[in-house]
Amino acid sequence: MNWDDIADAMFGGLPVYGDILVLVSNSVWAGAVLGLVGGLIGVLVMQRDMAFAVHGISELSFAGAAAALLIGVDVVTGSIVGSILAAAIIGWLGARARDRNSIIGVLMPFGLGLGILFLSLYDGRSANRFSLLTGQIVSVQSGQLGWLIVISAVALLGLLLIWRPLRFDSLDPQSAAARGVPTTAVSLAFMVLLGLIVAVAVHIIGALLVMALLVTPAAAAMRVATGPVSVPVLAALFGFVSAVGGILLAIMGTLPVSPYITTISFVIYLVCRGIGARRGRVVRSAA
Repeated sequence: MNWDDIADAMFGGLPVYGDILVLVSNSVWAGAVLGLVGGLIGVLVMQRDMAFAVHGISELSFAGAAAALLIGVDVVTGSIVGSILAAAIIGWLGARARDRNSIIGVLMPFGLGLGILFLSLYDGRSANRFSLLTGQIVSVQSGQLGWLIVISAVALLGLLLIWRPLRFDSLDPQSAAARGVPTTAVSLAFMVLLGLIVAVAVHIIGALLVMALLVTPAAAAMRVATGPVSVPVLAALFGFVSAVGGILLAIMGTLPVSPYITTISFVIYLVCRGIGARRGRVVRSAA
């Protein structure tokens, strides 16, 4: 198989190698930003026991992206609209964990069903449809990269602005409410920020596997660290390594990017889990 065959298999027959390199570079940059911000916000997702919500938001984000693809508008815009709509519904109606899980359980099949309907009506390239579910190396166009970075930067800035009350509400919601923290507003703000990051993640890794970058890195970091600084830093690092490493490996193969990202993320989690278990045994034996 020569380079033309490889390029056709990986990139849908793009004719200009310079364009291919630009598209791959765009995806690497977008993946790096997503890994850092996704790992950071994932810490709060874990602390608030909202891993299931990430998947629920991703399904409506997928539906929005599929609708945008069908009518011929920007896919990132469709993803954002779907994500924010889902985040607002979950944040507003799901104040309690039991209500939240039931709402997410209702939204997930609805969003997935809508997305599949829109994709079945779309008569364009099959690679475009497939990438919304499982990601694609060259899914980020040059014009979209700036928007993805801006979205991630806005989400990061918003997260930093509400970090202290949000963390307080995540760890002890009753005390936070008693101290005057506007828990409802903080929760809604967090859900909107989470929706923005999920929209970016859907564009990179696909709707089905967003938890590999928004949940797994944070879960791994919490296995080996406990500090308020060390956990977010490690989670961001793990997310960065998973995203960038997966994209770079996918460049050398013909598989979608998502299996590489999910595998790296899972291996990091297994290693951290093993380290945490070993530390626990050492502490118990010393006691």
